Amino acid sequence: MKASEADILIVPGYTNSGPGHWQTRWQTKLSTARRVEQAEWTKPVREDWTRTIAEAVNTAERPVVLIAHSLGVAAAVQALDAFEKRVAGAFFVAPPDVANPAIRPRHLMTFGPYARDPLPFPSVLVASRNDPYCDYDVAEDIAGAWGSLFMDAGEAGHLNTESGHGPWPEGLLVFARFLSRL
Repeated sequence: MKASEADILIVPGYTNSGPGHWQTRWQTKLSTARRVEQAEWTKPVREDWTRTIAEAVNTAERPVVLIAHSLGVAAAVQALDAFEKRVAGAFFVAPPDVANPAIRPRHLMTFGPYARDPLPFPSVLVASRNDPYCDYDVAEDIAGAWGSLFMDAGEAGHLNTESGHGPWPEGLLVFARFLSRL
């Protein structure tokens, strides 16, 4: 599949992805990409976020490919039951451990726990060995339960601007290869 043949939905996490974040940069590079805008980025409510994602999927005109980061991964997976249209694939990056009682802010736990069923579409899950929001083993276990291709990003923090992943060209290459196989 080519990017021009898909509706690429950028699904940011808690507090959104700022101007230097790789999701924002990819959105400007991918002509069919659009951001799923949440009404409240700093006080996420699971029902609101999942409804917004489902609406974006359900109003898409082409096959949907999700690019979700952090809490956007949890919200996208929680929204699956409300999808009326088929999702062609998902590229998940740095999912937080929403079942961990030590997660902060604590209301992020309302997005968990993750479903353990295989996803109904191909997916890639990219995780870092030193992500402060999710142990590597937990991310690997989630990927296994979902049937996702698991990608080791090495010691890359939360794969966001703060960890030095503004443009993240390596991630874009992995995404392009994934997209070409859909």
